[in-house]
Amino acid sequence: MEYNLADLFEHSVDHFGDREYLVAEGQRRTYAQMEERANRLAHHLAEAGVRPGEHVGIYALNSVEWVETLWAVFKLRAVWVNINYRYVEDELRYLIGNADLVAMVHQRCFGDRLAAIPDALRGIRHRVVIEDGTDAEGPPGGVDYEEAIAAGSPERDFAPRSADDHYILYTGGTTGMPKGVVWRHEDVLFALGGGLSPVTGERITSPGGLAERGLQAGQTTSLPIAPLMHGATQWSVMGGSFTGNKAVLVARFEPERVWELVGEEKVNMIMITGDAMGRPLIEALERSGDKYDLSSLFALSSTAAVFSPSVKDQFLAH
Repeated sequence: MEYNLADLFEHSVDHFGDREYLVAEGQRRTYAQMEERANRLAHHLAEAGVRPGEHVGIYALNSVEWVETLWAVFKLRAVWVNINYRYVEDELRYLIGNADLVAMVHQRCFGDRLAAIPDALRGIRHRVVIEDGTDAEGPPGGVDYEEAIAAGSPERDFAPRSADDHYILYTGGTTGMPKGVVWRHEDVLFALGGGLSPVTGERITSPGGLAERGLQAGQTTSLPIAPLMHGATQWSVMGGSFTGNKAVLVARFEPERVWELVGEEKVNMIMITGDAMGRPLIEALERSGDKYDLSSLFALSSTAAVFSPSVKDQFLAH
């Protein structure tokens, strides 16, 4: 076992298999269920020709399929690339080429946008389409996501992996065109994934140390609101898995629904991106806070954007 993100997730599956891992838009996955479906998708992608080191785009709203895909790709020692679903054609064309994508998993609703840039898709050898109830035509030739899952083997029989495998995070392009930031798995684990405790500063001394930490601490539930195309939510979902925690995701930010989910799922921590989420959340709470069960909530985390003192004070008052 290495300081490899897929290795660490599989180690958690072996320790926390029956625990609930993910809730997203009414769909639920235990650790064992996530593992089986990710294995199946990984085998499908391998049979479609995706090789170690090659890049696979993920183009979707927050969903269980997004997370299944990220683990499937890492299991193959391939690299997934986050695609901002707000991009228009020129940005998409640039990112697909810049990232050297050979395959893509995308929601059907984004198919029309892809169909508008056929020149950018010439290097993509395989596409898997997540059905979402929309009727977007999209480019021809995509494979249905659930059919891909059903056809793949559920076995964990992958080749050994390395701590040197790559994770790439594409920035949002606010200072120009999107940029891919490349990390070794081991390095990003200690920077962002919990290998170094943000609370105590304690560093794990073996790849199994995070699972041991999770067994001692018990399970917590987080609700990262940002899209999975954002690094903060990626690391809530990945880093939290290494200690056996549970994540709750929303496809779209609706403040009232966030507060409802806190009560329904017994959320312990909410993660936001500054005032853009903080203000609507606190305004919704001040309008009708008495109707929400917030007894489980003990932490609020903000990153990547300004979280102003006045909004912090409003949260502290509650």
